[in-house]
Amino acid sequence: MISITDTRINQYMTPYRYGAPVLTGSGKEGAFDAKGVDIPFVFWHNDRFYMLYTGFDGIGYQSALATSDDLLHWEHKGIILCREEGSGRWDAIGGAATWMIKESDNFQDLPQLKKINGKYWMVYHSYPKNGYEAGPAEIGLAWCESEDLMTWKRLDAPVFSWKDGEPWEMGGLYKACIVHFNDNWYMFYNAKNQEARWIEQTGMAVSKDLFQWERCDKNPVLRIGEKTWDGRFVSDPYILKDKDMYVNFYFGYDNGHAQEGLALSKNLTDWEKVDLPILTSGISGSLDQNHAHKASIVMYNGTLYHFYCATRPNRPGDLTSVFEEFRTITVAASRPFNLR
Repeated sequence: MISITDTRINQYMTPYRYGAPVLTGSGKEGAFDAKGVDIPFVFWHNDRFYMLYTGFDGIGYQSALATSDDLLHWEHKGIILCREEGSGRWDAIGGAATWMIKESDNFQDLPQLKKINGKYWMVYHSYPKNGYEAGPAEIGLAWCESEDLMTWKRLDAPVFSWKDGEPWEMGGLYKACIVHFNDNWYMFYNAKNQEARWIEQTGMAVSKDLFQWERCDKNPVLRIGEKTWDGRFVSDPYILKDKDMYVNFYFGYDNGHAQEGLALSKNLTDWEKVDLPILTSGISGSLDQNHAHKASIVMYNGTLYHFYCATRPNRPGDLTSVFEEFRTITVAASRPFNLR
């Protein structure tokens, strides 16, 4: 276990919170984001910042893009992964897109998309039933050739499923991130067991081609702690490489608040956690009073930006609500924000 006071982790800390949403749901009846927004993934493309994110409308997730010039003010661009009711597809309810394949997975590099054989690739997961994360989800891939990133085609079948998994993941799969190191693709994902009060842990699988995956024999590679702040969930990995160290920004949960944590590894399979959250849930009344979780990490002009999903109890006037929570996307940074 690494102490949060260890100087090695100073560069990963983002103590300055923006304190306001950078992207919210519309609250409009029938809109894909009527109930809230979730799961940011921020990158640089066509001389602008883009955010891949999901919206929830009470039926399921659908995914969209937003754009920004300054990382703080975002404008919805359009839905790119929509519901296909009646199609008979495994992902007809909709998809929660979580990651796009990047040119570099290095901590210091600005995230930019990588084309493989002329195509950009996106990973998502989809649930089989109507409702909030209803039923065990599987993981799929979609691809796009256009530079505006608005036209995506999905593979016909999942590339990764709980159905051939182990007991710890038989309740379904969640967020996946895919990184490329040493001529292999590595998929990190969190999954749950089948207990009524389930636990979530993080596994890893390896592939040569993005389509055929072999699970790590040490799974789950990141496990829940014992009587700790991450004693029930170790979830939503965001993996980067920093020199000779691999870094995982994840969130932990233990029947109270979801909070952002950090784990380090030399080999991608053996991880050492930091003992306390690196980004805690907020004070009473703050935007992230309930939860601060689901990281997207961007280094830009010497500042580290840590985007995340924030939730607090609903208040009168809120346009959106998921389980009586206002759920939105915000950001923290390694330097104070210039709000003038």
